[in-house]
Amino acid sequence: MPRVSPNWLRLREAADAAARSAELVAELRERFAGAERLVIHDLGCGTGAAARWLAPQLPAAQHWIMWDRDPDLLTAAMVGKPDQVTGAVRQRDIGTLSAADLAGADLVTGSALIDILTVDEIAAMASACADAGVPLLMTLSVVGRVELGPADPFDDEVAAAFNAHQRRTVGGRRLLGPDAVAALEDAFAERGVPTTLRPSPWRLGADHRDLVAAWFQDWLAAAVEQVPALSTPASGYARRRLEEIAEGRLTATVHHVDLLAAP
Repeated sequence: MPRVSPNWLRLREAADAAARSAELVAELRERFAGAERLVIHDLGCGTGAAARWLAPQLPAAQHWIMWDRDPDLLTAAMVGKPDQVTGAVRQRDIGTLSAADLAGADLVTGSALIDILTVDEIAAMASACADAGVPLLMTLSVVGRVELGPADPFDDEVAAAFNAHQRRTVGGRRLLGPDAVAALEDAFAERGVPTTLRPSPWRLGADHRDLVAAWFQDWLAAAVEQVPALSTPASGYARRRLEEIAEGRLTATVHHVDLLAAP
């Protein structure tokens, strides 16, 4: 799986927190009302932003188990975890997750994760949670829709190439990209587990210039990597868009979905 930059994770943390569904968290609070202690597994924890966002909203004492393959991110997650929770780390991939890995868990969560998984890895995640009887809160999954304002004739072409890039095959792994939410929903349905979906879009503008610029450049670079023929027109497009970002004139709505599966 690709390595994620800690700087990128820190840059997006506030926008992520603003976008995630408060309604699904309310369902979890109701589920855990009266609990004395919660054990929460955070898959692909990054720098621990999910714990910083979610832990203060849940009742009871909490123990977070941070999963990531990157030791530097695990160190950052433990350093940055909320003071009121205890924590432990697991350095490994999540593609072979099993119910045994989740023994004693009360909740599994993850963020901006499933688009880089395969259909088999998604099925393993759903099976692990269903077999263990543990709810899963998966937030900020991309759905392949971006709206930029003001519109540019090149927007749709870049968006299509980016979505194709997200569905590419890497090292023999066919990534799901924007199809991941539907795949996860179907995997839980096959196991008799109901799911609830809620929109969680980024809504970015002049107050988010650094984030918009970083997101836009990565978005465009992935599109050009997928379709090299776009490189020539992308040069002028990038110049126009980065000028608009610097002047605070560009708005971006990047659509995501949050999913709660509750056995």
